[in-house]
Amino acid sequence: MGQSDTNDGKFQMLAHNCHSKTSLYHSDFYEWLTTTAEQLQRGKFHELDIENLVEELATLGRSEKPAVLSNLEILLVHLLQWQYQPGFRSNSWAGTIREHRKRLLRLLEDSPSLKVYLQNIFASAYLDAREQAAIETGLPLTTFPERAAFEVDQVLSGSEIELPNDLGLEP
Repeated sequence: MGQSDTNDGKFQMLAHNCHSKTSLYHSDFYEWLTTTAEQLQRGKFHELDIENLVEELATLGRSEKPAVLSNLEILLVHLLQWQYQPGFRSNSWAGTIREHRKRLLRLLEDSPSLKVYLQNIFASAYLDAREQAAIETGLPLTTFPERAAFEVDQVLSGSEIELPNDLGLEP
């Protein structure tokens, strides 16, 4: 085996390693971030996805968790308004519900491991949304249950509310 063959083999192995490191980055950003931090802590620098790490450090990373929390709280506030003020239902409320549900679903599609985070913060996000809904509706806080009447999967799927048919919106 000549020197050229050895170099070609090393190049192919390096190219394969580089591809496998970047595939996690593109399939689940949050998991990639956790794995990269672990590799750094353990001094496994040869396993790092350097190209994407440099890119993320340059932009200081993404703020996935705050986006999940923000979209969830807005969605829950509007679901509570929809449920407890049926006389005030509007295209605007339906649109806000649909938009923030879509945003959450996109975040979870980009980083599936954030669903665990979503489930972990759901109860506290609901309590914050409950307070906000009381402020925005002018209804007493006690109007809204202390625990959500719907589960995370219902909120994401839209099965917890009925949107008016004439809006042409799916839940």
